[in-house]
Amino acid sequence: MSEAKRRTVGRPANAAKASGGHSQSLVRGLTLLEFLAASPLGLALSDVAEKAELAPSTTHRLLQALQSQGFVSQENEQGLWRIDVKTFRIGNSFLEARDVVASSRPFLRRLTAETGETANLGIRDGDTAVFLAQHESPQMMRMITRLGSRAPLHASGVGKALLAWMPTDERARFLDNRELTRVTDNTLCSPDALTAEMHQVCDQGFACDREEHAIGLHCVAACIFDEHATPLAAISVSGPMARIPEARLLALGKLVRQVADEITAQLGGQVPQ
Repeated sequence: MSEAKRRTVGRPANAAKASGGHSQSLVRGLTLLEFLAASPLGLALSDVAEKAELAPSTTHRLLQALQSQGFVSQENEQGLWRIDVKTFRIGNSFLEARDVVASSRPFLRRLTAETGETANLGIRDGDTAVFLAQHESPQMMRMITRLGSRAPLHASGVGKALLAWMPTDERARFLDNRELTRVTDNTLCSPDALTAEMHQVCDQGFACDREEHAIGLHCVAACIFDEHATPLAAISVSGPMARIPEARLLALGKLVRQVADEITAQLGGQVPQ
């Protein structure tokens, strides 16, 4: 095979020389996207540069490149940078590609129809739960969570469900290696108290959030499991205490557990015995 042919079917002749710089720019650009995605109200150039630990000139050049491709935009009045529609499209494609999200949507609609409350789906990402899908309550007073937003595992219904069915040794490491931040006066911040509640969650089949993430809000959640009986995601029903007092919270828990088991079965998963 000739040298020209080899270059056509293989790596470019100067790939080793160029890849380092190109990779660095790509990583930096993706890092900027992460910062902007975490700031829905937008960030000034100086704030983006500070977060990324880059020079403002370098940051501006990267943002302009992302803007030219439709990934970010700049608001003219205050000059704030935000993620743009192409970033949303890519993120939405990721959500649609995940079977658990697509499979859960009709079940979330059903939960809202049966309960009148907002239904959510979340997964674990490190020490937080990330919300990937939602079906809103038709009520005027309702719980709304921005897709992609996060909540602490120890201080949210979805998070506590995922934490409860985490492998015991993994949960022990989680509780030993971090401070449990108090979100409200009702947040469980003691590892011993949280461990005791995890046992109760597993016994009853669902987790309850009693104003632990937001005052005035009650939530109940249950896990969806994969084929190894490991938590894959969790669904929840949330609403104001006025409509979800303690007695109804427990009744909703049984319904959410039932629906979560149906999703697990549809995905070919296995509920722990």
